[in-house]
Amino acid sequence: MTEYGLIGRTLGHSFSKDYFNGFFKKEGIDAAYNNYELETAGQLTELINTNRQLAGLNVTIPYKQQVMHLLTDIDAEAGEVGAVNVIKIERDKDGKPTRTTGYNTDITGFWQAISPLLKPCHTKALVLGTGGAATAVNHVLTKNNIKTVLVSRKEHDGSNYTTYEKLTRDIMQQHTVIVNCTPCGTMPDTGTCPPINYGWISDRHLCFDLVYNPAETLFMKKAAGMGATVSNGYTMLIKQAEESWRIWNTEKKNKE
Repeated sequence: MTEYGLIGRTLGHSFSKDYFNGFFKKEGIDAAYNNYELETAGQLTELINTNRQLAGLNVTIPYKQQVMHLLTDIDAEAGEVGAVNVIKIERDKDGKPTRTTGYNTDITGFWQAISPLLKPCHTKALVLGTGGAATAVNHVLTKNNIKTVLVSRKEHDGSNYTTYEKLTRDIMQQHTVIVNCTPCGTMPDTGTCPPINYGWISDRHLCFDLVYNPAETLFMKKAAGMGATVSNGYTMLIKQAEESWRIWNTEKKNKE
């Protein structure tokens, strides 16, 4: 049986296992999807070497950037973003890994999820967070001519970085797209949200949360209360999953 899975530090919030195993059952595919909670990114190598049926992995917080140096190849766009969330594993006839390639489906998933919600007024965006997901979101928005500012708790070099403390009413009103790329609000910590002034949000804003569990985060509730259009990351999750399967399945066909 071919195996796939998800790696991260804590995975209790993830829907991927149920999604993929449901998909395999529905389509009659002889495969299984498992969660692998790793204490360090370095454990990836042992996981791949010891699980010889493992053909592909998804990667989540906090390892999207940390695993890159452990792979033999990186897809060009994933390399440009500086983060991977999909790993394709090729093996020889004895099951020994011969190539591990990193891809980034956050790019495709995010754009397919957010683009139907965008309006002409949405020309500038605040990207909350500076991790692997944030770099992909920043890449997608910039590529589609939406100017971005990345918001972090700490100071960063670069003209398009700022901190939560430095956000002003003027900045918030100009940047009518706000994307939460942090884990704030993820189950079970549903009482948390990014520390922005929600009173400065208006009905011109689109507030997109990459978190999908719970379905309505505190970030979304507060933004919706000010009249903003809100969305969670579930559609993005589905689009990512479909793209992950395409990547893994294409490799399987190429090998046959």
